[in-house]
Amino acid sequence: MTKNMGKLDRTIRIVVAIALIVSAFTGILPAAGLWHWLALVVAAVFLLTSALGNCPLYSIFGIRTCRA
Repeated sequence: MTKNMGKLDRTIRIVVAIALIVSAFTGILPAAGLWHWLALVVAAVFLLTSALGNCPLYSIFGIRTCRA
């Protein structure tokens, strides 16, 4: 797996993931509702892709935000 995400892209995803997790657990989103679980799943995907530095959708569309 080659990296296709730059530092800025990864940082933005981490910040958004943290915001989603905080909103899911502080009562902003209804507990155990669809939006709660959707926010947690999206946050998990963002954290995983940030950690790996590879976004599968970027690979499909040929996008690359990191310097080669």
